[in-house]
Amino acid sequence: MAIFNFSKQEKETIVEKIQEYFANKLDQEIGQFEAEFLLSFFAEEIGPYFYNKGVHDSQGMLQKKVDEIIEAIDSLEKPLDIRRKKSNPAV
Repeated sequence: MAIFNFSKQEKETIVEKIQEYFANKLDQEIGQFEAEFLLSFFAEEIGPYFYNKGVHDSQGMLQKKVDEIIEAIDSLEKPLDIRRKKSNPAV
């Protein structure tokens, strides 16, 4: 089960990039079928690692923003001058 659902245009672009990579870096020509097969493999087998990394990075960024908001809210507090009266020990 793939966790990525690419649009037709996205899939075509990725397949082209795979074909270009093989041609330019590996000096090999691969067809569209082979490139789509490789894309499916990476999406299903390798994709979850990238997906989870993105999720964890997002959590870290969100936590940082929440911490900034909490700090901003804390800065709004007004100082209090609470003077304690000496209590009557008999009471």
